[in-house]
Amino acid sequence: MTRLERALSLAYSRGEAPRVELSADGRARTRRVAMGDPQAPLEKVLGLLDYNGLLGDDGALAPDVTLVSVGDHFDWGGGAEASRARRDGLALLAWLLAHPRDQALLVAGNHDLGRLGEFAGFDDATFLSAHHEALAAYTLRDEPRALALLAAYPQLPTAELAARDFASFSVAQRELVQEAIAAGRMSAAVALAADVLVLHAGVTQDDLTEAAVEAADAFSIARDLSARLRTAAVSPPIRIAGLHEPGAAAHGEGGGIFYHRPTSQPVSRTPLRRRFDARRLPAGLTQIVGHINDPKCRELMPSWSIGEPALGDLRTLQMCGGRGRYQSGVAPIEPGGARMIFTDGSLARTPVERYALLDVVTMTRFSPTTR
Repeated sequence: MTRLERALSLAYSRGEAPRVELSADGRARTRRVAMGDPQAPLEKVLGLLDYNGLLGDDGALAPDVTLVSVGDHFDWGGGAEASRARRDGLALLAWLLAHPRDQALLVAGNHDLGRLGEFAGFDDATFLSAHHEALAAYTLRDEPRALALLAAYPQLPTAELAARDFASFSVAQRELVQEAIAAGRMSAAVALAADVLVLHAGVTQDDLTEAAVEAADAFSIARDLSARLRTAAVSPPIRIAGLHEPGAAAHGEGGGIFYHRPTSQPVSRTPLRRRFDARRLPAGLTQIVGHINDPKCRELMPSWSIGEPALGDLRTLQMCGGRGRYQSGVAPIEPGGARMIFTDGSLARTPVERYALLDVVTMTRFSPTTR
C-alpha cells in the first residue's frame, strides 16, 4: 500500500468517526506549509500533499510538517458529484483535525461557515430535498420554481448558490465544524508572525476599525477575530457584527470578511460587502489568503495586473502609496506598504505538479525536494 493509499484509508476511517485532537505533541516542525482552498476530491488533496513529500508512511502528515489550511474544505464539483463531495469533505476535515493542534492549523472559509449559516437549520433529508429543487430550478432556468424554493427555504440566498456553491452539506459536517471552532482548532485567522496573518479572504483597516478589533499586530488581530467567531458559533446561524453575515433570500449572498475579494476600484462599505478596496489593506501586514483565483483577481484589478496568468501558481498583490501591483509568484512587501499572497490555485482544475504550496518559513513556493 502506498503512502497515498494509506492516507485515503485513514481519512475515510476518520470521517466515519471524527474526533478533534486538542493536544500538541511538542515535536519540532521544520517544514511549515500553507495550502490554498482544498475544494477538490480527497484523493487529489492528499495526492498534492504526497507529491510534495508531506505525508508520513502512516498516512498522516509527516512529523516534521505543519500544514496551514486556508479554508473552504467543502463543496467541490457539480450536482452529480455531490454525494462523493459530501463524504470527501467530511473525511478531509476529520483527517486534518485528528492531527496534533500544532501540526494542522485550520482557517475557516465561507463554505465552512455556510454549514453554520445558510444551512444552520437543515437536516440531511431537508438539504437533499432543497438541493434537488435548487438543481432543477437552476439548470432549467425556472424562475417560478426558484422563487418557490426560496419561499420554502428563506435561509437560502439563491437557487443557483444552493445548487452550485453549497452542494454537499451534511449534518455531520456542521457538527464537526462547530466542534472544531469551539475547540479552537478552526479559527477566523492564524498569525504566523507579528506581521504575517493567514485568513480566508482578507481584512482591511476599515474592517478592523469599524468592528473595533484589536489591531496591535497579527497576533492580536487573529486572537480577536477568532474569539468573535467562537462566540458566534455557539448559536448558529453565525453572524459577527461588522464582519460576517450569511446569505438569505431576503438579501441574497452573504458578505463580510469571509466572502469579500479585492478590487482596484473604490467600494462603498456595506454590511454585506462582497468586494473591498485593496488600498485599505493594513500597512506593514502580509496577509496569506485563499478564496479567489487568478482570473478573478485579474478581472477585479485589471490596471494593476502584470505578466501572464499561471495555472496553479501563488500570486502577490503589493500595495504602496495607493498604487497596486498584482503578479504571479511571491513578491516582497514594499517598505510602508501592504501585501496579500494568494494561495487558491483552483486545485480541482489544476494538476498537482503545477499547484503551488507556500513555504511560510521562506515565503517562497514550497519545493517538493525540501526535507
